Amino acid sequence: MIYHLALERDWQQAQTRGSYPVSTLGVRIADEGFLHACEDDAQVAGVAERFYAEVTEPLVLLHLDEGRLAGLGRTVRREPPADGVPELFPHVYGGDLPVAAVAAVTPFVR
Repeated sequence: MIYHLALERDWQQAQTRGSYPVSTLGVRIADEGFLHACEDDAQVAGVAERFYAEVTEPLVLLHLDEGRLAGLGRTVRREPPADGVPELFPHVYGGDLPVAAVAAVTPFVR
């Protein structure tokens, strides 16, 4: 399982559309080329602190099943978030995230 932090309203809209188009806060997958994800709770906490600290609206954590992702034509690559950073993060390639790839959704509490 890998994880993606999302605005609750973006996830609600995705359920209506059938796919989730957001790579990370304010950036679409179509523009970034992939969906940013996290490997574990520690990475989620770091992302929340670095990129979502100013966000006051509700957040949810999408639990992404890698088997479902593969079955839906998506590829997961573990890559550094920037040059010179040794930590690897999962990036999901292949287009918008199909709602069917999400195994669970939980409220994100800081």
